[in-house]
Amino acid sequence: MAMDDSLRELYQEVILDHSRHPRHFGRLEGATHTAEGYNPLCGDRVKIYLALDDAGRIKDITFEGKGCAISQSSASLMTDMLTGRSVAEAEKMMGGFLHLVKGEADTGELDADDRERLEVMAGVSAFPMRVKCATLAWHTMKSALEGKSE
Repeated sequence: MAMDDSLRELYQEVILDHSRHPRHFGRLEGATHTAEGYNPLCGDRVKIYLALDDAGRIKDITFEGKGCAISQSSASLMTDMLTGRSVAEAEKMMGGFLHLVKGEADTGELDADDRERLEVMAGVSAFPMRVKCATLAWHTMKSALEGKSE
């Protein structure tokens, strides 16, 4: 399905806004999980800080790093959307996001609201080299969930 120009322009504005004014940017004191990600192809770096509550929900999530507009806006969007979610919900959302940026029609079990918010990154699928930029923060978040903080 082709994206019309006005929608593409709106999505670019959202990406630029998240890139210039990232949400949840900075070190998280009291993080229970952290991980660092690096994309050697373009030099993007991200560090994810997570704090899980006793029920296994993401109480807080932040990121630090440097990179292109796509990697930074993807990290910002991700942290915005994962705050308050369970680990299972975070992993389900990641799966749907990976399908979306690879241009696959089946986005798993993403609910309509989440899909609509993540749709801004769907245009990345037209640029295979940029998919790694968009997914860096998500893979790093998963690594953080799988290991404890140092």
